[in-house]
Amino acid sequence: MWLTLLTYQLATLLLAQGQNACIGHPTFKSPDNSDIEVFCGSQSVELQILLCPIIFNGYNESLLSLNSQHSNPQCKGTADWTADPPIVKFNFSITEEAIAACSSDLTITQEAGTGVFADFSSVQYISISGMVCTKDPTTGAITYHQEMMYRFSCRYPLQYLVNNTHMSVSGVSLAVKDNNGSFISTLSMGLYADASYSLMLRIPPGGLELKTRIFVQVKASNLTNRFNVLLDRCYATTSPFPVNTSSHDLFVGCNRDVQTIMDVNGEQQEARFSFEAFRFIQHTEDTFSTYYVHCATRLCVNTYCPDLVQNCTTSSRRRRNAENHDTTVSDMATITSAAITTRLGKGGYQNHSGMLAVSVVAGIVGIISLSLVAFIVYYIHNSKMGFNKRTLS
Repeated sequence: MWLTLLTYQLATLLLAQGQNACIGHPTFKSPDNSDIEVFCGSQSVELQILLCPIIFNGYNESLLSLNSQHSNPQCKGTADWTADPPIVKFNFSITEEAIAACSSDLTITQEAGTGVFADFSSVQYISISGMVCTKDPTTGAITYHQEMMYRFSCRYPLQYLVNNTHMSVSGVSLAVKDNNGSFISTLSMGLYADASYSLMLRIPPGGLELKTRIFVQVKASNLTNRFNVLLDRCYATTSPFPVNTSSHDLFVGCNRDVQTIMDVNGEQQEARFSFEAFRFIQHTEDTFSTYYVHCATRLCVNTYCPDLVQNCTTSSRRRRNAENHDTTVSDMATITSAAITTRLGKGGYQNHSGMLAVSVVAGIVGIISLSLVAFIVYYIHNSKMGFNKRTLS
């Protein structure tokens, strides 16, 4: 009882001070929906609410809290009387802990891609929403105070979480366990020689033989269990950088190279596929062909991932045109493999030339040897015939 009374007395004192500061100010009027400003930052959500309309309605900053969590100090706002007009500020980090602490809502939705995401059949958004509510200071059976409520929401495209842009931090702590990290820093790509993805691929000095099957794994090592890894497109270029250059798509959505086999995608925190080693035609005059595999990677919430992985057996599926697809994908994390080197065939040009030269020399030597033997045999035979003739005579 005494705590309630103390709270009421403090609220009354603050209300009197607020009234003195707000009387005569243009914002000292009835509340309006436009009294709140929401700033969806890259690391936190900040709310700024005009104070004078709150004072006008019989409340003050101490009687406001996020989602009616009045007993939780971290859900309270801070008054700024130096601002013009005076405001009360609320600020909380974009982490699951901070969002849950004051009972704000975290929801994930998916929509057809539009704008910069028009190339995607489905785009997911993280929405953070809640309200700032008042607590009636009246202790009696009735009250004349009208309840005040300000709603807010912030919406982040999930693709922004995976790219190292100024927005990359927004919600990263919702996906990455280490709050100082980012999604791109958790990714790794490995090349393997076996279907169990246990034997790392070793490329010999002479390069891989054509049609050697290469197994690729893209893994996220530090994600929370909310998210899985989805490969949207993987392609090869002769450049170690995913730039607009000569490229070959291993797969884009449902469109796959005939030698590409998908293993796992969007189902776990690692994605896997394999393809057969090839050569770029532009390397026809070279002994070796060197290229790099790039995978455009994004996050998907594990409950929605099956909807994002296109059903490639349905005729009505939505496909993307691989021929018109740029070699870079906006607002995604692109990870690149180590160099892959292939050779034309066994031994390559130089070895075949060497073998041919040896064969020619061996043939010439053989012909000379056979001719010399025939000459010696002929000479000995004729010599014997001459000796026998002399003996008979």
